[in-house]
Amino acid sequence: MSSPSARLNARILAVLMVLLGSLVLARTAEVHLPGNHEGHAPEQPIAYSHRLHAGELRIDCRYCHYGAETSRHAGIPSASVCMNCHRTVTAGFDDLLLERERAAEEGRDPLPVVSPKLRVLYDALALGPDLEPTGEAPTPIEWVRVHNLPDFVAFDHRRHVARGLACESCHGPVQSMERMRQFSSLSMGWCVDCHRQNASVAGGSLEEHVSTDCSACHY
Repeated sequence: MSSPSARLNARILAVLMVLLGSLVLARTAEVHLPGNHEGHAPEQPIAYSHRLHAGELRIDCRYCHYGAETSRHAGIPSASVCMNCHRTVTAGFDDLLLERERAAEEGRDPLPVVSPKLRVLYDALALGPDLEPTGEAPTPIEWVRVHNLPDFVAFDHRRHVARGLACESCHGPVQSMERMRQFSSLSMGWCVDCHRQNASVAGGSLEEHVSTDCSACHY
């Protein structure tokens, strides 16, 4: 039968092994506190590229997420917003150029080119090969939410946009993201730190004040 000191040493050793394992895990894996979904980048039903649209094409975030200026929620753009461009832009320029070259070599008119990625959009809208309605009912695109705050947090986009806060302040370098991901932790501490750093100086107007009161976000 082991002595009390031997059992104590065994327990201490077990605790040290757990602590060492936790340290190794923290250094080799992405460990988050509960509720922190930083880095969350779910696969979407359409492989929409923010890098292409916001980066290369420099489309303003608020063109698609127009609700950010007038509502608490920035909103996910409807398919009709996509069709403002993709009624005529049906494929990438490289694919269109390749078809033109083939048509010239074969002595014919270029054929319509539709990207497989965009075909998913057209199918959801029940549009045929000619991009005209087929008569079938459209199917809503089931986008997967990336940024999801708890119900008890009353975040308001319009307040932040009106103050001139850039979208990248919270959402990170969206213009470089092929697939949208959560860039910041969006934790209460992270938000409070931002409010403290942007609090108005003494003598500022009430409209410029950045509150750190609980009621500012929890009401």
